[in-house]
This record gives sequence, structure tokens and C-alpha cells, in this order.
Amino acid sequence: MILIAFVAVLAVAACGRGSGDDAPPEPGDRAVAKVQGETLWASDVKREAVAQGLVGEGEPLDVTSDLFRRVLDEVIDQKLLAAEAERRGLDNSALAQRRLKATQERILGDMLVENEVNGRINDQAVQTLYQEQLRLARTSEEIRIRLILSRTKPEADAVLGILAQGAQFGAVAQERSVDEATRFSGGDLGYSTIDVMPQAYANALRDAPAGSTVGPFQTDGGWAVLRVEDRRKESPPTLEQARPQIVRYLTYEGVRQLLEQLRGRAKVEVLLAGETTTGPEPQEPASAPAPAPAAATSPAAQPTAGAPK
Repeated sequence: MILIAFVAVLAVAACGRGSGDDAPPEPGDRAVAKVQGETLWASDVKREAVAQGLVGEGEPLDVTSDLFRRVLDEVIDQKLLAAEAERRGLDNSALAQRRLKATQERILGDMLVENEVNGRINDQAVQTLYQEQLRLARTSEEIRIRLILSRTKPEADAVLGILAQGAQFGAVAQERSVDEATRFSGGDLGYSTIDVMPQAYANALRDAPAGSTVGPFQTDGGWAVLRVEDRRKESPPTLEQARPQIVRYLTYEGVRQLLEQLRGRAKVEVLLAGETTTGPEPQEPASAPAPAPAAATSPAAQPTAGAPK
């Protein structure tokens, strides 16, 4: 991280030599330090904190906080290291120039994404996608189930016999289930929808009413006996809960479309052994955030050993 930041500082220094402009780079920006006559701004510190993953792009960073002061000290150190590297002529080597160019290209690419993609992600776009996901969620049903997982069918049949005698499902799960992820919670898998369950679970539970016991049936991890605790219409997240996922998805889609357009206009030739690709070849963006799952889908439980994933 220090090396990457150091190279980034060199790139910025190389791009901005001789400007002499001491005006705030952003409206309302605040000067927070001077290093050998060069002004450091609060936005410089915030950008470094975002680059390190210490704060999100849209999160505030209080200039009076300990975090701000720590990152400010790091930016000052980077400036001093970069200045000393330049004094020694390290920035003039061919390797340094290639690394500076690569860093500059990444910065410019990020700026293009900010201008072309992020500018299109507004409240209206978020609201539209949220309403679409909300419409889909209204047709979904969540099922809360408990699991007792056995290694063999005779063991599972024995579990059914114990339950038939009136034993509590949760107590039997704690005593006999081999699924270590759920046995100590009485086999509770929480709420999930049929579409995210393994096929064997989905088939067994499709028409099972609340309060019923299902099984045994075979799964990848053993023989399962299930209890249907509850069935309910899926509860979608609020708009504010879903917003981060929706923004990530819209950003990914925007970057993907932008790269598709750029590759469509460019000539790209891959020179690896066994590959003869030439011309435009649209691909997923290498550095874009992964697409978020449907905004209205509630998180499913993550048990192990044969339980739904």
C-alpha cells in the first residue's frame, strides 16, 4: 500500500509540476498543511483515505478526527519521499516512467468513470431499479425451517421416531444433527426463499405447510429432516437499505457499457501464446465493483454440510 501510494504521489507530482496554482481544488476545500511551500488540502487527505479503504467515497472525514490526522501524516510522508526521489533523479528512469504512466492511466480512468458513469447514478435511477425489485419481491415467499442432518437413512428414521414421540425438534437437533453450523441453534436455518435452496430442499418444501415435518430425504451432506416453522411473504429492504447495493450494480453496469463502447471503437490485439484475438472484444470491467444481487432479495442463511446455501 505504501509503495502504491508513493508511486501515485510521484504521478500526481509529475502531472502538476510548475502549476503554481494555490487555489482550492474543490469548492469549500480547506488547506490543512504545507510541505516545502506546497499546500495540502483536506480533499487530498480524503482521497488517500478512500484509496486505502478507510472511508467510503461518499462518507465524510472530519478534519479534527484522529483518522484524518493519521492519514494527513502519511500524505506528508509521501510528499517528502516523492520529493527526495525526484532530487535523486529516480523519476527519470525508464522503469519509473512506465510505472508513473500506469498510475496516471488508472487515475484518469477513475476520473472518466466518475464523470461518465457516476454522474448518471441519481435518485431517479436508484428509485426506478428499487421499484422493479420491489415488484418482483412481492411475488416471493420466505420459509423458515429447522434442520436435523443425519449421516445415514436409518439414523434419520430414528430421528423421525423420536419426534413422533413428542420430542422438541430443536432439542433433537442439538443432540443428533451432524450439521455443526446449525445444531447448536436447534437446527435453525432462518428465512430463505425456495429459489436459493438446493433442489432437494426445494422439492420437499414446496407445498409443506407451516408446522409440518418433512423428510427424511437425501442431500449432498447426508439425510435431512426438516421442520417448517413459518411461511411468509418476503420482506424487501427499505430504499435506504437497498441503496448501496443498487448503486454498486448501476456503477458496474455503467462501467461495463462504457468499456463495451470503447472496445467497440478500438483495435485490441492480445499477444499471448495460443490466443489470436484481434479487434474489439468486450469483456467485464477488470476493476469495476461486482454486480450486486437483486436489491429486494433478503440474505439467506449460510449453513454447511448439506444445508441450503
